[in-house]
Amino acid sequence: MRRRKARPKTDPALSRALRGTLAGLWAERLARAFWPFTTVLLFGIAALGFGVQDVLPPVWALSVVIGFATALLVSFGLGMWRLRLPTLAEAADRLDASMPGRPISTLADEQAIGAQDTASRRVWAAHLARMQARLSQARAVKGDTRLARFDRFGLRYVALTGFVVALLFGAPSRVSELPEIAQLPGRAEAVALGPSWEVWVQPPSYTGRPSLYLNEVDRVRLDLPQGSRVTVRFYGQQGIMSVQESLSDRGEYDPTDMAQDFEIERSGRLSVRGPAGRDWEVVALVDQPPEVALRGRAERERGGLMRQDFIASDDYGVVDGQVHIALDLENVERRFGLATEPEPRADLALPLPMPASGSRNEIEDAFIEDFSQHPWANLPVTIALQVEDARGQTDITEATKMVLPGRRFFDPMAAAVIELRRDLLWTRENAARIGEVMKAIGHRPQDAFRSSEGRIRFFETRDMLLASLDHGSMDDALRDELSEKMWDLAVLLEEGELADARERLRRAQEMLDEAVRNGADPAEIAELMDELREAMRDYMRQLAEQPRERGEPPMDGESMEITQDQIQELLDRIQELMEEGRMEEAAELLAQLNALLENLQVAEGQGSEGMPGDQAMEGLGETLREQQDLSDDTFNELQDEFRNGDDRAEGEQGEGEQGESEGEGQGGSLSDRQRGLAEQLRDQQLQPLPGEGTPEGDAALEALERAQRAMEEAAEALENGETGEALSRQADAMEAMRDGMRAMNEARAQDQREQQGDQAADETGDGTSRDPLGRDRNQGGEVGTDDNLLQGEDVYRRAQDLLEELRRRSAELDRPEAELDYLRRLLDRF
Repeated sequence: MRRRKARPKTDPALSRALRGTLAGLWAERLARAFWPFTTVLLFGIAALGFGVQDVLPPVWALSVVIGFATALLVSFGLGMWRLRLPTLAEAADRLDASMPGRPISTLADEQAIGAQDTASRRVWAAHLARMQARLSQARAVKGDTRLARFDRFGLRYVALTGFVVALLFGAPSRVSELPEIAQLPGRAEAVALGPSWEVWVQPPSYTGRPSLYLNEVDRVRLDLPQGSRVTVRFYGQQGIMSVQESLSDRGEYDPTDMAQDFEIERSGRLSVRGPAGRDWEVVALVDQPPEVALRGRAERERGGLMRQDFIASDDYGVVDGQVHIALDLENVERRFGLATEPEPRADLALPLPMPASGSRNEIEDAFIEDFSQHPWANLPVTIALQVEDARGQTDITEATKMVLPGRRFFDPMAAAVIELRRDLLWTRENAARIGEVMKAIGHRPQDAFRSSEGRIRFFETRDMLLASLDHGSMDDALRDELSEKMWDLAVLLEEGELADARERLRRAQEMLDEAVRNGADPAEIAELMDELREAMRDYMRQLAEQPRERGEPPMDGESMEITQDQIQELLDRIQELMEEGRMEEAAELLAQLNALLENLQVAEGQGSEGMPGDQAMEGLGETLREQQDLSDDTFNELQDEFRNGDDRAEGEQGEGEQGESEGEGQGGSLSDRQRGLAEQLRDQQLQPLPGEGTPEGDAALEALERAQRAMEEAAEALENGETGEALSRQADAMEAMRDGMRAMNEARAQDQREQQGDQAADETGDGTSRDPLGRDRNQGGEVGTDDNLLQGEDVYRRAQDLLEELRRRSAELDRPEAELDYLRRLLDRF
């Protein structure tokens, strides 16, 4: 047996668990007692929010109100009668019952038997220690708020749903109309017939705030945006009602006017005096003016674009902005053509970019514009940004001095033409001086211009200018036309008509090398590096798109194998050294790059020289392309046969015979083309071929003979209407031609090795040479790989699958541009 002892002191964990359990008991008993009351209350608010009182007759509406109030009182009284307040002892008992061994009651017990036995006391002490440990892990017991067994029909959920819907789509505030509904009909009519008033407040639309009907607003204090429009209307006899306000700037007004409108300009008081009058304290929410600031200095983007970052903000959103640019005449270096006074020219006012959608409260953007052709390009100017909000308030930055970014011209003659153009746009008084300078340039045009096109365009522009001087005047239209011609001339001289990317690359190298030697500023060097990178990409792409084998071993017999990524790394290293100011090291790397590119250009260009067997190789390559075109036409014919087979079977006999005749006619045309190619290939075998008498040459000749036989068999199949068999023979012919051209290329490479001595490093282990980019050279001019990708019986189905795969990949715009360009060229060819 055991007996009770005084309850021990509880630890903090047990106290928290007891308080939590007690709170759970309160929630449980309140929910069970008052769920009918809350259900009735939510039903009533939902009904009034949806305007039930508007569709019921007054007497019925009054009955509903009385019934609603009675139901609320009854349900509340029942809840109070059912509610049994929980105690701490009940909470302790529930917490104790939730833990194994009931540790709370155990710790309050004393040992009744064996208290004198040492072993028994130890056992009891160990038991108490275990119970104490369990108490330290006590957790509050949640109250049981499940009401399903009390509310079997789920009325509480129906009421809650109605309340939420009324809150979203109705007007729950109409509960305040209960006193009006409770009034007797006679009294309500009497009020309606007496003096009355209405007041609306319409905030500015840009604030996004809703209109307010003050007759239904209970609040005494109103926070309204500045500029809100207040409309007051009185009904009944004039003079009984009046309005007093200190919110607007409307000056003198008659407070008894039946219709009044004014805007809120400041905080103050609004009062309606008379029967059922009201007073409101109005706090005007001041519309703060917008703010705008420049972020950093203006930058010159590639191509001469100007970029100026900015940030603008407003409490309700910026609606408009402008960029103001003015010539900073005080800081212009007044010499040469700029020594005279400039013609008046209006300052620039350009729109500031604004987001087309989304919030305009905080705008971080950039103003980007091309001023390269403007008369102020590369001259000192001042720039200021101005923004405006919907209320018409503005903010403008301080005028910041800068040089208006424009396109730079590195070619000396192009830069000279641009300077003359600037002088002409500065003032037409410079026209005579410009004419004299252009005469001097044209004295020895062969030294000034690299191309005949640039020389001709220069003389046309000069003659137009001199003709205008002879007439004694130059109007605005002629000046603008001359400036346009001079701009086009400068661009032509700068970029030239460089269809060959190699020439553009050479010029970019020269300009960068000269800039490094002369110690040009970092901005100019960075722009020249970008120009070199772009020219390099164009040149490497030109090498990658060579349609046939042209490159031979580079000069001195050294194999040049380098990837575009390696060249890119070298360019990055050069730019890094320049940015660190290590110009000597950068110049050394630049010299290495120039030597490397010279070797690449020599390697790329040597193939154009006449080599043994070149004419035969070119002829075989042309025959192979014609055979490929013929195979495509044959395949299309086979598709037409499959597509039209059912139609011919179901059509009339006459139509069928006509279709068969047309097919035979086309088949005959294909067979004639095929025989012509076979004869053309036979004639080419009689020409001198590379490696005659060598194993490689013999293998090439044997392969070409196989190709000729396959072509003749294909022609016979076409004559017999066996289109599928003809396609198979055509495939054999193309494969044999590739084998022959491959063997001839190996024979030619062997001849070159014998002529150049021990230069085996130029060739790979299988005897095929590589181009300057480290790729296997194409064999004899054919496009694509030499491997037979289409093996097996169903060759044409697989060819169609490959074509569909090419189309799918070309539609994936996230692929690299070089890959997309390659895929499009494949689709254009096949």
